[in-house]
Amino acid sequence: MSETQQVDDRPGAGPPPANSVDRFFKISARGSTVGREVRGGFATFFTMAYILVLNPIILSSAKDKFGDQLDSVQLVTATALVAAVMTIVMGVGGNLPLALAAGLGLNAVVAFQIAPLMSWDDAMGLIVLEGLLICVLVVTGLREAVMYAIPQPLKQAISVGIGLFIAFIGFADAGFVSRIPDAANTTVPVQLGATGALTGWPVLVFCLGVLLTIGLLARKVKGAILISIVTMTVVAIVINELADVKSWGLTTPQVPDDVVASPDFGLLGDFSLFGAFGEVSVITVVLLVFTLILSDFFDTMGTVVGISAEAGLLDEEGKVPNLGRVLLIDGAAAVAGGASSASSATSYIESAAGVGEGARTGFANLVTGGLFACALFLTPLLTIVPMQAAAPALVAVGFLMMTQVKHIDWDKYEIAIPAFLTIAVMPFTYSITNGIGAGFVSYVLIKTVLGKAKEVHWLLWGTSALFLIYFAIDPIEQLLNAK
Repeated sequence: MSETQQVDDRPGAGPPPANSVDRFFKISARGSTVGREVRGGFATFFTMAYILVLNPIILSSAKDKFGDQLDSVQLVTATALVAAVMTIVMGVGGNLPLALAAGLGLNAVVAFQIAPLMSWDDAMGLIVLEGLLICVLVVTGLREAVMYAIPQPLKQAISVGIGLFIAFIGFADAGFVSRIPDAANTTVPVQLGATGALTGWPVLVFCLGVLLTIGLLARKVKGAILISIVTMTVVAIVINELADVKSWGLTTPQVPDDVVASPDFGLLGDFSLFGAFGEVSVITVVLLVFTLILSDFFDTMGTVVGISAEAGLLDEEGKVPNLGRVLLIDGAAAVAGGASSASSATSYIESAAGVGEGARTGFANLVTGGLFACALFLTPLLTIVPMQAAAPALVAVGFLMMTQVKHIDWDKYEIAIPAFLTIAVMPFTYSITNGIGAGFVSYVLIKTVLGKAKEVHWLLWGTSALFLIYFAIDPIEQLLNAK
């Protein structure tokens, strides 16, 4: 967007408001029209609607400490409900064309990092706790303090590491790679396919889906991820009808008996705010919540600033309008996500699609939120998507998050080494928390060795100390028990 366009889109650039709705949302004042806002709302929805498929698949594919799994139908309802309500709240309260839904990356933390340590109720309680803490940070002004405490390259490394982690999950869950059983007596931890080669129709669907997705992304097709998911689901349904497929995994692609069904709100309210403290150590709980806050925290700040800049809504000092309210609503979205078992909800960079269609106000969110509300009744359609059709989206999202790596100065070892460890440890240990911890501890160590300890923010010192205890918790417990 050109500088001229940005200036023209700022408040005060347009004609007088035509009615009370125009006046409330400042549609004319921001140089927009109701038609543009409606088009923008539709564009944003269709660009991010893939989350209605991916979030239930990611969460339902994981088991908690007791072997329980969440119901995919109920997850579709919870995902759509939170996205609908919080997107509308953001539109009315923040007046930005900024949609919200369950965050990719955040749901991976919940499914593969937190749930195996406790029950689903306890895991979702941590999400609620994270959201409440973010709201406190916003109200007290500490959110900005935490932002400044962590060096920008480390923030970017966290994003890259999560991207690789998500892509690895996509490859593994689709069957493109698989773990070699320990009984094989081999030093290779994973292999191509189930036998060292790609076999079976489901894996073919995944491979075709990856090729389709990257082709659409390369051509910058709007809604590329959603188009790929829908297309490959249709292909999977046809293959399932014509071929003898032994298993698709959790979801078998077949035409549903009904297209419309009543939403199932069975997961709403299934959370335990402090239950996690009875399952794992206090240090582990603190680090898990800290990981959630980090993942949500910086992604939101970047998204809010990026969308506002693209829409030409930043003021002369580069500040986002109504920033306090926007961040508070985003924190409330995390609370809503945990309380409904949909994982933490956050702002979506895909809102840029709506801005590209002309959206400049929160009125566009009413359209996007309304479409998510309609999706509540389309559960049968949304639950026929097999992992092999959805996993290419995880690979694509991994690529998009990986692009942040270009901003890291790899010639500067004091930041490059912590960044590398952050990125590498996440997928290699199947843990986002471990990656962040490795990066933080190594950063503090290197700064100290170089005589630059004073450059490290006290919050980073405290967090690194917690991570040291986290990594050494087993020998520490043994020493305490020995006494």
